[in-house]
Amino acid sequence: MTPDLEVSRDIAASPETVFAALTDITRMGEWSPETVRAEWNEGFSAPAVDAVFTGHNRNGDKEWSIEAKIVELVDNERFFFDCMSSGYVFSKWGYSIEPTNTGCRVTEYSQDLRPETALERSAQVSGVVDRASHNLAGMEATLERLAAAVE
Repeated sequence: MTPDLEVSRDIAASPETVFAALTDITRMGEWSPETVRAEWNEGFSAPAVDAVFTGHNRNGDKEWSIEAKIVELVDNERFFFDCMSSGYVFSKWGYSIEPTNTGCRVTEYSQDLRPETALERSAQVSGVVDRASHNLAGMEATLERLAAAVE
């Protein structure tokens, strides 16, 4: 993954605690300002490579759902997933966790793969015109909320 954006934060919690929180996708709405909730798709109930879940998102009065597939999962170190629409991967997201003397450093990554032709429709659906700035602010808020919950 070649991220367009990345944000890091030191968190005073063990890598195991942070990894467990991040990979419990049913808690995603606690961290993310855009994803209000997420659920495992039929046939899946726990994080694993190729497991699929759906995130339900909101921005103001706009609401939409996106399917995501876990593409990399390394216990207590890495959690990466692709977001898809109509079978097309339009963004990649992920978290890496590195131990520190006081807990761990968590880095959130985002890569926007939308073609130019999809940008206008995406803005109509989400109400977000400047996706990079919006995601950057959301990533900072996500890591802040995650830290508050696990520290």
